[in-house]
Amino acid sequence: MSRWRWAGVAILSAGLLFLAAQFLGAVRAVSANSSETIFEIRKGDSVRGVARRLRAEGISEWPKWLVFQAYWKGVARHLKYGEYAIPPHVSIDQLLALLVSGKTRHHSITFVEGWTFDQILNAVHAHPALEHALADRGRDELLAAIGLSGEHPEGRFFPDTYVFAKGYRDTELLRRANEKMASVLEAEWRQRQDGLPYATPTEALTLASIVEKETSIDAERPRVAGVFVRRLRRGMRLQADPTVIYGMGAAYRGDITRQALLSDTPYNTYTRAGLPPTPIAMPGLASLQAALHPDAGDSLYFVAAGDGSHVFSSTLAEHQRAVAAFLKQQRHDE
Repeated sequence: MSRWRWAGVAILSAGLLFLAAQFLGAVRAVSANSSETIFEIRKGDSVRGVARRLRAEGISEWPKWLVFQAYWKGVARHLKYGEYAIPPHVSIDQLLALLVSGKTRHHSITFVEGWTFDQILNAVHAHPALEHALADRGRDELLAAIGLSGEHPEGRFFPDTYVFAKGYRDTELLRRANEKMASVLEAEWRQRQDGLPYATPTEALTLASIVEKETSIDAERPRVAGVFVRRLRRGMRLQADPTVIYGMGAAYRGDITRQALLSDTPYNTYTRAGLPPTPIAMPGLASLQAALHPDAGDSLYFVAAGDGSHVFSSTLAEHQRAVAAFLKQQRHDE
């Protein structure tokens, strides 16, 4: 073989080695980032559009190879939209496997025990990862969208942390929370104590919501529920401050005046007997269980002790002494 032919072979071999190196480099070194990177595939994105944005965001230096590999593997039309956490120095094979897996980055929102429906909506509307289908809808249209048409929504959602991918609809989130409360309430209702003064699970839910607002101490919840159950059985008014506050709505400014206690609303349990017409907040499991399994006893009154707990009394005279002690302690603390 002549010198020129050897030179040509050498040049061709070098070129092939260079191309092979380029190919291996493209397959192996997709991401040059030293830390995890968040990348979002949007609805309607094509594989070429994704490849271009991966390059623009500094994740992949080889967009054409990524497109080629996607078509070669038959996954070009199977990329799933959502946010992905892309590890550093990931290969094209690993990247494509991730983008078709649907293993998107998760977000969460927590509905807190004692929240009202308006507080739930505020948290949902403010969450940036949710798709806001409920924005600017009227109350009736909103309730219809989440399966509560014609019903009062207060207390109908279970307090919990809900996990979802970016773009999850707010309607689906609220529907999940509503269905979970319905499921939990049904299960707890089946196991309820005999002889309770509730005709329906909704009435139990209403009392549970009052218990939720009256105390934050789990050990006290059955005792608080017991007081209210005995009052209902005797035909006494519940005289629960949280119901008055709920009935005041925006007029509540942090203090309940004597005038407020005397002003009649459907939720004023000082002026009206029995339970209020709906729950007043979202009760947690402990309050639901307390309402359905109240403590036995004879206490009919309770008042704050000043440390977050309460003093329970069986007679009005005992209760008045406990109230006087609480007021004296308040004046001393001032």
